[in-house]
Amino acid sequence: MLPDEPDRIPFPIKLDAVSNAEFLAPPPSAVVHETWKRTLAHIEHESRRHNVDRRVFLKGLSGSATMLAMLAACSSEQKASRLGSSTSGTTAGTFSVPRDATTSSTVAGDLLTGDEFIFDVQTHLLETAEGPLGQAISSFARGFPYSQCGEADAFDCFRTDHWLEEIFGRSDTSIAIISAIPIVIEPNPLSLEVMLAAKRAAEKVCGDGRILVHGQASPNVGDVAATIDGMRALVAQHDIAAWKTYTHVPADRGWFFDDHDPAGVQCGTAFLDAVMEIGPRVVCVHKGFGGLGSGSGQYASPIDIGPAARAYPEIKFIVYHSGYESGHSEGPLRVGTDVNGIDRFIATLQANDIGPTGNVYAEIGSTWRAVMQDPDEAGHVIGKLLKQLGPQRVCWGTDSIWYGTPQDQIEAFRAFEITESAREEFGYPELTAAGKRQIFGLNSAAVYGVEPMPVCRKSTADIEAARRSLPPSIPIGPRSLAELQAHIRAHGGP
Repeated sequence: MLPDEPDRIPFPIKLDAVSNAEFLAPPPSAVVHETWKRTLAHIEHESRRHNVDRRVFLKGLSGSATMLAMLAACSSEQKASRLGSSTSGTTAGTFSVPRDATTSSTVAGDLLTGDEFIFDVQTHLLETAEGPLGQAISSFARGFPYSQCGEADAFDCFRTDHWLEEIFGRSDTSIAIISAIPIVIEPNPLSLEVMLAAKRAAEKVCGDGRILVHGQASPNVGDVAATIDGMRALVAQHDIAAWKTYTHVPADRGWFFDDHDPAGVQCGTAFLDAVMEIGPRVVCVHKGFGGLGSGSGQYASPIDIGPAARAYPEIKFIVYHSGYESGHSEGPLRVGTDVNGIDRFIATLQANDIGPTGNVYAEIGSTWRAVMQDPDEAGHVIGKLLKQLGPQRVCWGTDSIWYGTPQDQIEAFRAFEITESAREEFGYPELTAAGKRQIFGLNSAAVYGVEPMPVCRKSTADIEAARRSLPPSIPIGPRSLAELQAHIRAHGGP
C-alpha cells in the first residue's frame, strides 16, 4: 500500500508537489499516485527476485527507469480513457523505456546515462544568515524537506557545500550559473560575494571555468540612474556573465522592458540602453510563475519580450521558465487575446517575427520539473517551444538546489520524446538526440562563450556506485501555502 507521505520513500524520480517558492505547486495527480503504487509493486517483486534491498534497487538506474516507464504507462492510459482527447487517446509526450531497463542496470544505463555536455543556467544556494532577515530565512529553512539533510542547523543544508554535492556530486552537470534571486535588502543570502565564494569553492573541487555568476539588476528599485551606475561599477570590478532581473518584484514596483504600461515603473528602456552600453549583452529575466500573492504579478507576463527583443537585436534575452504558469494546463497552441503560459510567450514572439535565428532563448528551469510528471503536458510544452524557436534556442536550467539534485530531471529528459502522433497533428519537431545535446548545453555555451567540458565523474559504473552509496536526495521546496508564504516573507519578495 502506498504510504501517506511518499516523499519519505527514496523515489529516484521526484514527482512530489514542491515549489521553487515562486508558485504554489498543485497536489500530486492521480497519475502520479498510480505511478508511485506501480513502481513500489515492481520494485518489491524485483528486489525479492534478485535478493536486493528495496531501497537499494530504487536508488539504482533501474529504479529510475521503472518510475519513468510506469509514469508513461499511467499517463497514456489516463489519456486513452478520455473520449475526444486532442490526440485521439495518445499523449503528446512519453518516456521511451525498454522493458529490460526496469530490471537491468546495464540497459537502464544505456538509456539514462550519457556524455552530453550539460550546462545548468539556473542554480541557487543560500549562505548569509545574520540579522533579522537571516533569522527569518533560518527559521523558514526548517520547513523544507531538505532541512533533514543531516545538519544540526537546517539552514546549513542550503549552503555551498550542499550545493556542490547536489549539482556536481550527484548529477551530470558540467557547468553551472549561480543566478541571482529577487532580494533587494541586506543581508542577501545570495549576494555577489556569496556567488563568488561558491565559485572559488567549486573551482577547488572540479577545476576552473565551471561556474559563472549573474549580476543582479533591479532598475525598478530606487533611482534608475543609481542602478545603472552600480551596474557599471559591478562590471568594472567583476566578471559578470549576464544580468538577472525580475520585472514583477518587489510588490507594487512592476515594470516591463518596453515601458508600455504607464502604471508600471518606467525603467525598462533605460535599463536596456545601459545593457547595450555596459554589457554583457545577455539579460536573463523571470517570466511566468506570476508572482503568487504579488500586487505586481501581472508584470511576470512575457508580453514585453517580443517588442524588447525586436528593439534591441544585439541583446540576447533568456526567458526563465518560458512564461509557464503553474495551475495552467498546457495543451495545443491557443491563439487570441485570452491566452496564458507558454502560449502567451509564443504569441509575443510570433507578433515580432522572432524564431529559431532570433535573440530570444527559452529557459526551462522549474518548468520541466513541473511538467515532467505529466508526459502529455510536457510534450506540448517542449513541442511548442521547439516549433517556435527550434532546438537551438532552448536552454537547460533546473532551479536547483531548490529541488535537491537535478539528476532526475536530466534522466527524465534523456528518456523523453514527443510522440509521432503529436508531431503529425500539431507539427511539433522530433526531439532528437542532437536536439537534446543542444538544449542540455551547447546553446548556452554559445551564448556565454564557453567551451564544453566533461563532468567530474566519468563512467557509468562510477555513477551507479555513487548512486547506491549516497543517502537518498530529498526534494527541496515549499509544499503548502503556509510554507510558500513564509518563503516569500523571508526573502523580501512580494
